[in-house]
Amino acid sequence: MAITAALVKELRERTGAGMMECKKALVETNGDLETAIEEMRKSGLAKADKKAGRTAAEGLVVIQTGADGKSAAVVEVNSETDFVAKGDDFINFANAIAERVLASKPADLDALMAMPLTDGGESVEDSRKAMIAKLGENMSVRRFELVETNGLVASYMHGSRIGVLVDLQGGDETLGKDLAMHIAASRPVCVSEEQVDPALIEKEKEIFSAQAAESGKPADIIEKMIGGRIKKFLKEITLVGQPFVKDPDQTVEKLLKGAGASVNRFIRFEVGEGIEKKSENFADEVMAQVKG
Repeated sequence: MAITAALVKELRERTGAGMMECKKALVETNGDLETAIEEMRKSGLAKADKKAGRTAAEGLVVIQTGADGKSAAVVEVNSETDFVAKGDDFINFANAIAERVLASKPADLDALMAMPLTDGGESVEDSRKAMIAKLGENMSVRRFELVETNGLVASYMHGSRIGVLVDLQGGDETLGKDLAMHIAASRPVCVSEEQVDPALIEKEKEIFSAQAAESGKPADIIEKMIGGRIKKFLKEITLVGQPFVKDPDQTVEKLLKGAGASVNRFIRFEVGEGIEKKSENFADEVMAQVKG
């Protein structure tokens, strides 16, 4: 069967693959479009498996908010390069995942990956592998959070790399947006001192104790020094203890009290945080390619 330009074009539109790859697939299947698609999908899954070990530390954070303002989903989807993360295919993929989380409320990441990306479509996992085959980079759906409340959910995106959700009781959308912007900038660990992990406090006490011991001061003075340092530390890492970014003369706690509001919890995602990026010497990388 003759492989026409129209047939190649149709295969490209249906698979998103390159022209030469489409032409090759059609030649191998004697122009059978459906068989070509099936074979390309199998090949794509194989390519995805080969790329699975490559570090994906770039990407996007995406937020989808329910129409009633009482629910929202935030998702982090990773790629290997910022270039791919800025492409429409990747952006649309990430947004579709956030929409699925909001609509279907998966219990965990495994449940999300098994769900159809769109109603009646492929699973999120199969769609991910197809994207890898199409764009040529490893990708991962790293994490998501779903917030539902009887108050309101405020959100803020700082570019495409930092996303914040705030579960707010009382107050209004303006306050919620201000708090979300504050959290994006100031990186609190939790809302209040009661939520701080005791192990984290003990770790800081050990560090402060070692520092204070070198001062040569009496034990009772050292104890007061440690107490003061811990108090300062707790204010720095808790939302309510921090100075409000838009008005540093008042704390977030005072801001909330003045508005008759409180924060139940917040979610802050930043692209790639905690992922160890592989660093390679450029000259070594070039030599490796030459030898390869």
